Parts: sequence; C-alpha cells; structure tokens
Amino acid sequence: MKTLRDKVGIYGVGNLTDAELVAVLTDDASLAERLLSRHTLAEISEMDLPRLRMCEGFGLRNATKVAAAAELGRRIAAIEGEQVESIATGADALRTLRPLFEGVGHEECWALMLTSSNRVIERMRVSQGGIQATVVDYRLIVRRALELLATRIIIAHNHPSGSALPSEADKQMTQRLREAAALFDITLLDHIIIASSGESFSFQQGGLL
Repeated sequence: MKTLRDKVGIYGVGNLTDAELVAVLTDDASLAERLLSRHTLAEISEMDLPRLRMCEGFGLRNATKVAAAAELGRRIAAIEGEQVESIATGADALRTLRPLFEGVGHEECWALMLTSSNRVIERMRVSQGGIQATVVDYRLIVRRALELLATRIIIAHNHPSGSALPSEADKQMTQRLREAAALFDITLLDHIIIASSGESFSFQQGGLL
C-alpha cells in the first residue's frame, strides 16, 4: 500500500490506528507517533491551541488542524447528545451527558430531569466550580424537578483531574439528594462521574444507589 490515503480509500478511516488518524491530519507519521507515545487521544482533544502548538514541534499549522478536528468531534457529540429523547440504558445517559463536559477544565454538575417513562424533560447545569470541586445544592435540583413535574433524575459531574472514582463528598451529596428527592416521590436513578481520561463511574452500577 503506497500511502496512508490509499488505506483510507480502501478500508475507510474507521480502520486507522490513533497514530494514523493524527498522521492524516499532519502528513507526518513520525510526528504523530511521538505525540501519541506521550498523550492519549482524549488528552490531545482537550489541549488548547498554544499547548498543541508546542507539542512535539507541531507548529501552528498542524496544531490548528488537530484542534479543529477535535472541536468538530465535540460539536457532533453535543448534537447527538441533544437528540437523545429518552434514557433506556446507561449508555443513553452517557451519550447525552458526556458531551456536556468535553473541554471543560473545571468541575460542573448537570442534572437530567425525566418523566416516569424516562423521557428527557430538561438538561440542567446545577453548578460549576474549580479544578477539584464544585458545590452542589441538592435542594435546587429537587425544586426544579418539582417545577417540571419530573419524577426521575440522573445527575452527573466531571473530574477534570484524577480518576472517575467517587470521593466521600460525592457519596454524601448523592445520599442527601436521594433522600430529599424521595420525600416528593422523585427517584434518583443514577449519579455518573465522568473523568477527563474518558473513564466514567456509575453509582447505580457500582451498587451505591
């Protein structure tokens, strides 16, 4: 096979490795391999233009191409997330929630307000904070659910640094929200933590709800 573009033409971009995808954008396979030896695709997608420009001698032209490709992916994912009308599985919840945290360098908490049949009524940003923490007022979540006549809730927040495992504060807040919602016959279906590494943690699947 003569070139990488020949491979794309025959097999499609879905069959390219991570390094080959970056090489298509930069026209430099060795540069792509050096970059991927130090950073994952998830880490690369979150880099701003100045940082990308300084990586592995990328330069402004290559950094702009990679940054534009990452932004295109984020926008497509956001559109797909907004098109999720009901939550049937944990994968549905992740598909609508994960794009909300793409490229966000601080902690945020979002809530999905759902009907009894798990139809999405509203996506609500509950709070935003610093790199390591955000303050979540569970009373605001319950009040908004009551206003919308929502009977089920899924909340999610991100960990810009570190793993997706919940902290003790995460566990305590989840329990308080669960108990407060139950007073009004509202069910907290799940609390999902999404890390910048791409990992996620579900309280429901982890047996914490």
